Amino acid sequence: MIREATNRDSASIALIYNHYVSHSVATFEESEVDASEIAKRVNKVREEGLPWLIAENDAGVIGYAYAAKWHHRSAFRHTVEVTIYLSPTLVSKGIGTELYTMLFARLLELKIHVVISVITLPNAASIAIHERFGMKKVGHFHEVGNKFGKWLDVGFWELLLDEARPHQFISING
Repeated sequence: MIREATNRDSASIALIYNHYVSHSVATFEESEVDASEIAKRVNKVREEGLPWLIAENDAGVIGYAYAAKWHHRSAFRHTVEVTIYLSPTLVSKGIGTELYTMLFARLLELKIHVVISVITLPNAASIAIHERFGMKKVGHFHEVGNKFGKWLDVGFWELLLDEARPHQFISING
């Protein structure tokens, strides 16, 4: 099931996210984040009128995806950056596709024009899901981050959402 995030989800979101903070370069955050900080982040996204979605099963929260403002200047109001994280044991099981399908459908409803994703490179799984949704690589910054003693590149993917095939973003839950 996919639904909107609430503050009650903050601890579960933190548990998923902190795995990536501590064990991967998918995020450039270097210190784990507590549930209260996650709650602030969820609330900020919701206050901006953007979606933060949760995937859950009988065991609880298993992943999340959200859209955040790209920049806060008014002219950027139709552009968002999307983010997705899944329980590390459930990657490549279709959950990310369900989350992004719902997220992109919501963004279309909100009249978002451009969707951007910033991906630490290399990251074949992240590239694959973003390209599955029609996103194209449009930029590459070299050695802009340093985590675990290693210089890291990031790539930028974008999609002109209102020029995409809207039927591909049909809501999973109706």
